Amino acid sequence: MTTFARIGSSVTEYQAPQASPHRPPREDLGPLTTTVPKEYVHRAAVTEVFLTGWRQTDTDACTVTAQWPRAHVFYGPSYGLHDPLLFVETLRQTVPLLSHAVYGAPMDHKQIWQRLQVALDPTALYAGPTPAALELHVRCTEVERRAGVLRGMRIDVTATRDGHRLGTASTSFTSHSRALYRRLRGEYGDADAAMANAVAMPAPIRPELVGRDRRDDVVLANRDRDGRWQLRVHTLHPVIFDHPNDHAPGMLLLEAARQAVQHHVGPVPVLATGMEAAFHRYVELDAPAWVAATSLADGRVRVVVEQDDALAFECVVTPSHPAG
Repeated sequence: MTTFARIGSSVTEYQAPQASPHRPPREDLGPLTTTVPKEYVHRAAVTEVFLTGWRQTDTDACTVTAQWPRAHVFYGPSYGLHDPLLFVETLRQTVPLLSHAVYGAPMDHKQIWQRLQVALDPTALYAGPTPAALELHVRCTEVERRAGVLRGMRIDVTATRDGHRLGTASTSFTSHSRALYRRLRGEYGDADAAMANAVAMPAPIRPELVGRDRRDDVVLANRDRDGRWQLRVHTLHPVIFDHPNDHAPGMLLLEAARQAVQHHVGPVPVLATGMEAAFHRYVELDAPAWVAATSLADGRVRVVVEQDDALAFECVVTPSHPAG
């Protein structure tokens, strides 16, 4: 399988690994599929890479392909449906992939979420007898460069799953060089130091209250007298912290929003099929952060994360209820 990606004014080729020279390829195998390099999606574990390829379809337009496993240790299916946050993680991986492979951002540049909007069709999330095959049709706009280097952009996505419409998404993000990022983060820019200085993790609330089976996957602690949950930052979690990070990852905050909505709306199971999120500031690891949920008049739930009395993250979740 050969995929082409445009970098600047040139076209580069993404080539799947070739058959061993010691064994002739079998023609009856058909096209072979592999994941994209894990470095392109900022993952340390190959098993956590969901993207399988990309191709340029027009100026500032690409199609990205992905595969969802039938089971996943953290984003596993429940009630016969794939976890909507599995789609969000797929979208998150698309951000660095396009930044590096298509827009030429150096591999040590970091992409930072600003806003995120996702709307999924619950009927397209069914967990079938084979892994789900996705196509993300991506349009890139508001592309910002400085001295020819990517500084940020917005991507709008229409997603299909096995040929059927799955939903839409959009996200905007900035892209920073290592030097600029360290200047912006100051004393907080060292990931190893930040992990070492993380606050002690409080005990989790009961997993069943937030739609989880394992204590280690619970990201909320018991409420305080103001009705807020403390964010549990499990720096050794193999999925949320796939590698050292100097702040709470965006996927941790989105998981906190999902769990907060489940606790707030429960006990009926909830799917977070709609999300509108804004990332206002970094959530640091060396101080407690607090999560609160409020019902809105239209049936959605607003979740906020605050730290040091400042709003760091907010997300409006549209909950769906799985049949059965």
